[in-house]
Amino acid sequence: MQTKITWQQAWTHLQKYNQENFHRVHAVTVSAVMRWYAQQLGYTDEADFWEIVGLLHDIDFEKYPELHCQKAPEILSQINAEPELIHAVCSHGYGICSDIKPTHQMEKVLFACDELTGLIGAAALMRPSKSVQDMELKSLKKKFKDKKFAAGCSRDIIKQGAQMLDWSLDDLLEKTLSAMRDKEAYIKNTIQ
Repeated sequence: MQTKITWQQAWTHLQKYNQENFHRVHAVTVSAVMRWYAQQLGYTDEADFWEIVGLLHDIDFEKYPELHCQKAPEILSQINAEPELIHAVCSHGYGICSDIKPTHQMEKVLFACDELTGLIGAAALMRPSKSVQDMELKSLKKKFKDKKFAAGCSRDIIKQGAQMLDWSLDDLLEKTLSAMRDKEAYIKNTIQ
């Protein structure tokens, strides 16, 4: 899958619909993690597509939370997004706010890591370093098990995502943590 939309076009469009820094950071984080996964899983030639899907996955959430994944097609059509990109964006809400099932490996990865990047990011903020660089899997698993910590990050969706990918939960946690370690400086530099 390829996209004719550049990262800069996607970023500019995202900013029209997402004013809050929290949502922008989340979009860039998921975008960077998706690029990392594309490269790790043998989809290097699709890395731009994976990255842009990650960037735009929540484009409608801030302005239309009650219509999440429902307004996205209309918003994305404004930049002539390909049907594959729109499908991928809408599939990350499968079973929550969308009936579009993730079918491609990229869509399954997005479904699995969307909530997880939020959990990892919240855990990093609790660390003295405010970084994922010194976070261990054991520490992340402890935060994952604590239902009160980052309560808005659905553990059930994360588990469902791991099952979709036929990965163990530990494997998903470890890979996504590695992705965030690898991309942490890029994420911080992009948001500044």
